[in-house]
Amino acid sequence: MSRAINLENPSRYPIDSERLKRGARAALAGHRKDEAGELSIVIADARTISAMNLRYANVDAPTDVLSFPAEQMPQVSGDCAHYLGDIVIAYDYATDQAGKTRAALGDVLCLLVIHGTLHLLGYDHDTRLARERMWAAQALALRSIQVDPAVVETYGHIAND
Repeated sequence: MSRAINLENPSRYPIDSERLKRGARAALAGHRKDEAGELSIVIADARTISAMNLRYANVDAPTDVLSFPAEQMPQVSGDCAHYLGDIVIAYDYATDQAGKTRAALGDVLCLLVIHGTLHLLGYDHDTRLARERMWAAQALALRSIQVDPAVVETYGHIAND
């Protein structure tokens, strides 16, 4: 099955696009065939994501990552991957937050992509059990792309999305 990852970086921030796509694929790995579909990653700025956060979550503040799951559409063919949704990352916000910690920006961006992808797959962290399940999947995906899962604690901000 095709797992197309579309990455848009209109401001041309200095990112490793292929590494971020590998992060998304790592989060998709191991999920049921019908859950592993296509998604888009948009690298935006804090101003853009703050406006989105207000519009869609009624939160008047920036954040580092937002996930927008796509509505389920009927499957046309068994060979087609369905569209999972969009992940939007505030590059400047994540850069600022990573700069306040010992976290490497590249690792933080991978974490945000993996975290957002897991949300598109239905994971959440609104309860202790849900958080444990999501953090385990997140750690597995991080390890598979050679990122130390300790980046979650080092970065520390991820629980506030």
